[in-house]
Amino acid sequence: MFQQYIGTRFSLSSSRKILEQMVLLTLISLTVIGCGKAEQTKKAMPAPAVSVYTIVAEDIGSYREFVARTVASKEVELLARVEGELIERNFTEGSVVEKNQMLLTIDPAAYQASLASAKADLTSRVAGAAGASRDLTRGKKVAGEGYISQSDLDKLITNDAQAKAAVKVAKAALEKAQLNLNYTQIKAPFSGRIGKVNYNVGNVIGPASNTLATLTATDPMYVSFQVEESDYVSYLQANKQMKDPTDAQVDISLRLPNNSEYAQQGQLTFADTKIEQGTGTVELRAMFANPEGIILPGLYVNLVLESKQKESTALVPQSAVQENQQGKFVLIVDKQNKVSQRLVTLGRRINAMWVVESGLAIHEKVIIEGLQKVRNGIEVKPVSKNVDALTGVISNSISAKSAQ
Repeated sequence: MFQQYIGTRFSLSSSRKILEQMVLLTLISLTVIGCGKAEQTKKAMPAPAVSVYTIVAEDIGSYREFVARTVASKEVELLARVEGELIERNFTEGSVVEKNQMLLTIDPAAYQASLASAKADLTSRVAGAAGASRDLTRGKKVAGEGYISQSDLDKLITNDAQAKAAVKVAKAALEKAQLNLNYTQIKAPFSGRIGKVNYNVGNVIGPASNTLATLTATDPMYVSFQVEESDYVSYLQANKQMKDPTDAQVDISLRLPNNSEYAQQGQLTFADTKIEQGTGTVELRAMFANPEGIILPGLYVNLVLESKQKESTALVPQSAVQENQQGKFVLIVDKQNKVSQRLVTLGRRINAMWVVESGLAIHEKVIIEGLQKVRNGIEVKPVSKNVDALTGVISNSISAKSAQ
């Protein structure tokens, strides 16, 4: 009995140990499987896709930017030079008029009568002069024969001279009458845009009246700007061989008040001969073609002077640039598709691009879309995109220069 009891206890104890070992092995297996599945899940997460732009270079020169003011190349205030009733207006206010186009008409009736009178007076004076000339000719002939005295001959000479002078006076009066009649027709002295009229048809106007209207030539257009005297003197010293300061070898461009780049290039046409005492500056002027009339007189604009000698310089889109307490930075994607932050030093802005002074090299890739999905050091899936240098619009097409 005792032996049978001992055998039974031993058998139960062995079975319990075996069961415990099996449970332990099961837990270990479950743990290993769970870790494997977690790691598989971690490895299965795809890298976030981001849009990248490949840095390219452009030929950029040294530049200087000025706040400038647009000025009409021609401007005239139309005035009445004779007095009379305004009877016609032959244009629409604010419209473009052509050279010699009839603009305003003053009642010509009184001046037509004056012209007719002047013509008649001239005819009379001419006839009188002809008679005096004939009398003098006969007087000289008979005076030699002793039929008239020297005193009578002198009178004939005086009458002839006075008659000729009267003809000249009559001619001058005729010219003045014709001129006054011409002044009743006010024409455009040049092509341009005309402003509002300050007098209506029916008003009596004259030389004492205010400006009738203002005519402005807007093509071409002048842009006036000031340069500090120290910079201007330094420029003259560096270009002693140049006879005229306007012969400077520079490219001139214009940025309008809405921050858009004007399509036409300018030309330097004027440099003042003196320094403004109050401001210590010298005035310069550039000229821009304005066929579409986009530039209006009186605009504040930004004038950019850029040297014709260019250097290859990297450009980065504005959409790639961020800023923190350390300064401006971009996110770079390297050859292993890893993200890294890079501080950059930027120069001038050209439309939608920044000139890179330091921190970026040509052909490096910067993130332009998906910035919020990445952080420093992670792996990403880069998708190459193109950026319109003028507008900043991002597109899927890759330019030939970017692909190089």
